[in-house]
Amino acid sequence: MQKQNFKNHGRYIPLYHYGAAILIIATLFGSIISILHADAHTHYTAVTLLCVSPVLAILYWYARAFALRAQDRAIRAEENFRHYLLTGKPLDSRLRMTQIIALRFAPDEEFPSLAKKAAEENMTMKEIKMAIKNWRADHNRV
Repeated sequence: MQKQNFKNHGRYIPLYHYGAAILIIATLFGSIISILHADAHTHYTAVTLLCVSPVLAILYWYARAFALRAQDRAIRAEENFRHYLLTGKPLDSRLRMTQIIALRFAPDEEFPSLAKKAAEENMTMKEIKMAIKNWRADHNRV
């Protein structure tokens, strides 16, 4: 497995991120064309297909959103626990979720000081990730 770093840590599943999205959009356009060309015998099928398209889009969106929300909660708990083990204190309450997500890539040696700096300077996710010197890989992401 390739060593993870700032430039390659993003994770894309081509079949999900591209394939499914393209097929859902194609279904929507196909259903609109089907309605425009429908006659009395095919109108019901065309309308049904048009109703299915937004449902697919909603499922596509929320399947990812719910998985990410659950992952974010786990990351918050893990990083708060890791900070507590390293410092004896919980994470600073000023840290936003995006900051905590970025901090998960910091190794134990850099984590407490970078967490403090992120809270004090209100660093962005990108700034935090770029400040990490020795990347801590996370291969168990959704």
